Amino acid sequence: MTNKENRAIIIDPSEDFDKIKGLASKIRLKILEIIDHGPKNINELSAVLEMPQSTVATNVMILEEAGLIATEQIKGKKGTQKICHPIYSEIVIEFSSQKREIEKDNVIEVEMPIGLYNRYEVSAPCGLCSTESIIGYLDVPNHFLDPERVKAGLIWFEKGYVEYKFPNNSLYKDTEVRTVEIVTELSSEVPGTNKEWLSDISLWLNDVKVGTWTSPGDYGDKRGKLTPSWWKLEGSQYGLLKSWRVTNSGSFVDGLKISDVKISDLDLSAHHSITVKIGVEDDAKHVGGINIFGRGFGNYNQDIVLRLYFS
Repeated sequence: MTNKENRAIIIDPSEDFDKIKGLASKIRLKILEIIDHGPKNINELSAVLEMPQSTVATNVMILEEAGLIATEQIKGKKGTQKICHPIYSEIVIEFSSQKREIEKDNVIEVEMPIGLYNRYEVSAPCGLCSTESIIGYLDVPNHFLDPERVKAGLIWFEKGYVEYKFPNNSLYKDTEVRTVEIVTELSSEVPGTNKEWLSDISLWLNDVKVGTWTSPGDYGDKRGKLTPSWWKLEGSQYGLLKSWRVTNSGSFVDGLKISDVKISDLDLSAHHSITVKIGVEDDAKHVGGINIFGRGFGNYNQDIVLRLYFS
């Protein structure tokens, strides 16, 4: 399971609503405190907290969905047990609204429709749909060439990638780029849904692998806030909004460092465009597919956003 040693996360209250919700409970804070000293199962937590197992299980689920703890199922004397593990050794809440207000003139943002990829290589199960209907045929990779793909609100595949070309607006600024950020809503992909379905999702910028984030699952427990009513409830409903950042000190997902790739490694000045590739590698530890949510699907009404932050 996840090793929390020296792992810290920075939470932005204006964006990380699920994590703030996860922390907004004395019970859940106590659970985090307890498992900080070692993994515990639901029965053990129930005994320490002196609370019903059902209450503990509900709060554990909220922490898990917020990405604040990790769980695993192991065989016990009577059936299976859910073991709760800590992920982070430090959780920091950073109020950055004032900082962002100051910086707004030094940020260039471009939003790319998820169907406007310029290259792709995917394997079945795979497909695309707009807010109105399925695009092309399901599980046929060649139908990722369908011109209607520009209307896509949801893309899914098991392995492979989709690649986008963003304009390199850094070429028209006199100051240096200090951060490149990609924000997109993602989840794993399994036939049907499974909230405990791991998938190693990777991101590349200008053909440089920035790093990998392990998606916890494929979510279908409730309809996404924006997911259209015609989309079957048995299908993927929403994902997690992930912020990938490359800075002068390394690369991060939601404030957690994932690699030592820096701005200088992207060689921005040598490219007229910034290529963004998202996918699941064939030899990943967890080949659990990917869902990419765009406008009109999931919980966030956006496509893939690229932001350049300047000094």
